[in-house]
Amino acid sequence: MARYEHDVMNAVGLRGTVTIAELASLLDVSEQTIRRVVRPMVERGDVAKVHGAVVANRQSGAGAAAAEAPFLTRMNINQRAKLSIAAEVATIIADGDSIALDSGSTTGCIAQALRQHRGLTVVTNSSFIATSLATIPGNRVHMAGVELRNHDGASFDRAAFAVVESMKVRYAILSTSAVDRRRGFMVHEHAEAEMSATMAGIADVRIVAVDSTKFGGTGLAALAPLRGGDHVVTDATPPRGYVAVLRPATVHVARQPGT
Repeated sequence: MARYEHDVMNAVGLRGTVTIAELASLLDVSEQTIRRVVRPMVERGDVAKVHGAVVANRQSGAGAAAAEAPFLTRMNINQRAKLSIAAEVATIIADGDSIALDSGSTTGCIAQALRQHRGLTVVTNSSFIATSLATIPGNRVHMAGVELRNHDGASFDRAAFAVVESMKVRYAILSTSAVDRRRGFMVHEHAEAEMSATMAGIADVRIVAVDSTKFGGTGLAALAPLRGGDHVVTDATPPRGYVAVLRPATVHVARQPGT
């Protein structure tokens, strides 16, 4: 149960409020198990429980500690799906390829999968991704930007865009916050949309990595429509009604580990 407590704290630290059903889905356990895990946490004051949801206790030191590393927390949420997507993307990328990667948590997982590759030329605005791939023999990694955001170590300053714009790569590997049925792929911040567009502009091909929980969501800013030759990599067959926003890209449904 201690392991599940850690996962619950991570999820609550990131989102602030998480329902029992969402936690059960994220951790792949029953709602009854989540209730057993949460009960002693509530008694200790680590979290609070309100109307079927677990909420952050902002006076709790444990809650504050969980919120210190939101990027790593996001990488752990829906982790099985992200790992399967990362493994699938790694089959598209070959040794010696040139790639741009944005600062999403799914692309963070992809960077870990690409540590088995050699001779990559990489440009990224994520310090996590840059450090993940810079120590691999034969890689050339270009970190774009000067000032890093405090919650994920990503850069969106003028220097970041200048570095990306100066490059030419084969693939841009991009993440997304939501897939809207009408507006397509979306993110929550304009700066992220602008960086995605800049990386797409220097690439021959885009690879959009999106886990299946993002379908049906919405965001603040829409990304550019997909082009012929682009790839979409997800962990489950997309729901009906998304054919238009996925066309004309090739859709890859990654196999879950152990299947």
